[in-house]
Amino acid sequence: MKQVADGVWQLPGFPPNAINVYLVEDVLIDAATRHAGRRIARQLKGHRLSAHVLTHAHADHQGASREICLRYEVPFWVGEGDVDAAEDPKLIAERMPKHPIPQLFWRIMAGPGHKVDRALREGDEVAGFRVLEVPGHSAGHVAFWRESDRVLILGDVLNNMDTLTGIPGLREPKTFFTPDPDLNRRSARKLLPLEPKLVLFGHGAPLRDTRKFVSFLERLPAERVPA
Repeated sequence: MKQVADGVWQLPGFPPNAINVYLVEDVLIDAATRHAGRRIARQLKGHRLSAHVLTHAHADHQGASREICLRYEVPFWVGEGDVDAAEDPKLIAERMPKHPIPQLFWRIMAGPGHKVDRALREGDEVAGFRVLEVPGHSAGHVAFWRESDRVLILGDVLNNMDTLTGIPGLREPKTFFTPDPDLNRRSARKLLPLEPKLVLFGHGAPLRDTRKFVSFLERLPAERVPA
């Protein structure tokens, strides 16, 4: 594991930075695909877990969640609007835009559901981070913000790589993975005042360029222009 901030580690995957999992103190944030459980357990060797948390209930983030929760006997915490999808992953596919790629990813990556022990809401605290409700990419998407050193764990509100080609760079998540792109954009713009020093994404390398992040958000119109 690579330490990226005080008490925050990024678990390596392949390809690097493609589907990110983080350990914050003793809380695991996201769990990649259903094929990642053993890899995550190997990387966590010697670390104790107290909880497992999702940024959002999509197949590439909840895939190994049940396995992790059962293996470590820890509670499962999910944003309030995604609780039902985390418990019944068929809802993930049903809520996606009707496009073949997300449906294929769901079949390949989704793991079994697991009972949620805590529904996260705006202002809750998780391992020293404040929960931010940032829906759009999913109904209950949350991010995690630590004011003391301005670290933001963002999930998929924005990506720092193209999730199909792997080309690095800031971008909005693809519309065919995002049920409500306009709402997601409003959630992204909500983050402007934070001016984070470190942004940790669900997809893409960590970003330590505050100006680049802020400038990207400033250039986003409030609403998408229909094609």
